[in-house]
Amino acid sequence: MIVKPSADGLMSAVAGAARKGPPPVHLWNPDFCGDIDMRIARDGTWFYLGTPIGRAPMVKLFSSILKLEEGNYYLVTPVEKVGIVVEDAPLHAIDFDATGSGADQVLTFHTRTEDEVVAGPDNPIRVDRDALTGEPSPYVHVRLGLWARIDRKSFYRLIDLGSHETVDGQGWFGLWSSGRFFPVIPSADL
Repeated sequence: MIVKPSADGLMSAVAGAARKGPPPVHLWNPDFCGDIDMRIARDGTWFYLGTPIGRAPMVKLFSSILKLEEGNYYLVTPVEKVGIVVEDAPLHAIDFDATGSGADQVLTFHTRTEDEVVAGPDNPIRVDRDALTGEPSPYVHVRLGLWARIDRKSFYRLIDLGSHETVDGQGWFGLWSSGRFFPVIPSADL
C-alpha cells in the first residue's frame, strides 16, 4: 500500500525531534516520496492545499525541516522527503536589531519562524534587483543555503544605517555587519 505524504504525517514524524533543538536535516537523506501541495508565497505565507496555514507553531515546525537540494526545496524527516513550491525565498525576515556603528555594527535578523541570524561572513546580505523595474529585493542567509527575504519596513530601516565605501575601486552604498561590508547599490558619493 502506498501512503501519500501529508502535512499531518510530516508533523508527527518530527514533533519529538523538534523538542530537542533544531532537527539535523543536513544528516537526513531519505528517499523522495513525491510532491506535497504546500507552497511558500513571496510574502512568506505558507499554504497547504491552497489554504494559508494560520497556526504559527505549525509553520515554525515545517520551516525547521526545510532543506534545499540542487535548487529544489523539500520538507524532510528521517524517513521521508517531499517536494514543496517556494515562490521566492523560503524564510521571511520581519525585523532586526543593530548594535554598534560603522565597521563595528552587528545586524541580527529575526524571521517570522523565529530564526535569529547575525549577518556576517557566514550569513551574508544580498540585494537582487528586478531587471525591468530596478526594484530591490533584499535577503539574508539564515542556514544551510536557506535565505530569508527582508521585509520592506526592515529594509527601509537598514538603509538608514548604510554608508558609502569603496570596494575594488568602485563606490558602493551598503551595510556593515560583523566586520563585513555588504554592497547594496553602486554609489558615486565618496
